[in-house]
Amino acid sequence: MTTVLRPHAEDLYAEELAILAKSDDRTRPPGWRLSPWAVTTYILGDGDQITPKYIGPRRIVEVAVATLATDRALLLLGVPGTAKTWLSEHLAAAVSGDSTLLVQGTAGTAEEAIRYGWNYARLLSEGPSREAMTPSPVMRAMAEGRLARVEELTRMPSDVQDALITVLSEKTLPIPELNDEVQAAKGFNVIATANDRDRGVNDLSSALRRRFNTVVLPVPASAEEEVEIVSRRVAQLGRSLELPETPAGIEEIRRVVTVFRELRAGVTSDGRTKVKSPSGTLSTAEAISVVTSGIALAAHFGDGVLRPADIAGGIVGAVIQDPVADRVVWQEYLEAVVRDRDDWRDFYRACRDAG
Repeated sequence: MTTVLRPHAEDLYAEELAILAKSDDRTRPPGWRLSPWAVTTYILGDGDQITPKYIGPRRIVEVAVATLATDRALLLLGVPGTAKTWLSEHLAAAVSGDSTLLVQGTAGTAEEAIRYGWNYARLLSEGPSREAMTPSPVMRAMAEGRLARVEELTRMPSDVQDALITVLSEKTLPIPELNDEVQAAKGFNVIATANDRDRGVNDLSSALRRRFNTVVLPVPASAEEEVEIVSRRVAQLGRSLELPETPAGIEEIRRVVTVFRELRAGVTSDGRTKVKSPSGTLSTAEAISVVTSGIALAAHFGDGVLRPADIAGGIVGAVIQDPVADRVVWQEYLEAVVRDRDDWRDFYRACRDAG
């Protein structure tokens, strides 16, 4: 058994990738490990040997995969928690067999993360040379013909973002210090992610945006679809974290999803009661976190069965991001909606105690 807390996708699903590679007789773009059809099957599953990694509209995945087969880069856009990072990792694993060529965007990301840096000890002793360079993940992806991943692109400073323009348009990374360049090998492309809530942090320049084909990842279309996503991911996380075996608690998962969906939408699922929305996103990813924490509580401090008291604290913490405004929203929701549901009385009491 692996001791790694979170294996890379290409390691965790190596068996599935091998099955697809063995049976894949369709045309593969240059540098790809699988054909676009097989990549899509890996992402969405086949109902038999291949498990679904992303649950959502098939057309979205097909457009994303088709984009990567062209010279256009792919931008996955959506609100937080819509599986942008998850999808980009699995796309890179299926296409290149390597999801580790990653640039994590932050306010402090430097241009060297996109281009290259220097080993200053060798630079001082030998002068500028290829051996003294420290290649970025993007530079390595270009040289090896693989996919590079750029996470949270809009969190990077604008001048760092624009370092991608030459890479994406010319498929070349200039090295002026050596009067040289790195040209992209076939199979190279870039997958970037950005979320809608951060659009105003460092918005993309029009020149850079034109180099991307944008695919918007929606929130799950229905409550049942979101329940399925949460159930699958919670089960995967439980195995990875080696949590004690705990019944799935589908009813509690459904409650968490219902609360999050109603507060996101500003109306109850039956459409009869309007509610205020809190400041947080209440994404599917946060629902997964709440349920996983609840299972840990039930396994280690409860009777091994997921109950309302195990998830109440996580829900309150997820909803109340602003201690003043969000607390009012949550109290109104509890009293106007949750209290009147006959089969939610135990959940109502647990949330009152947790709050």
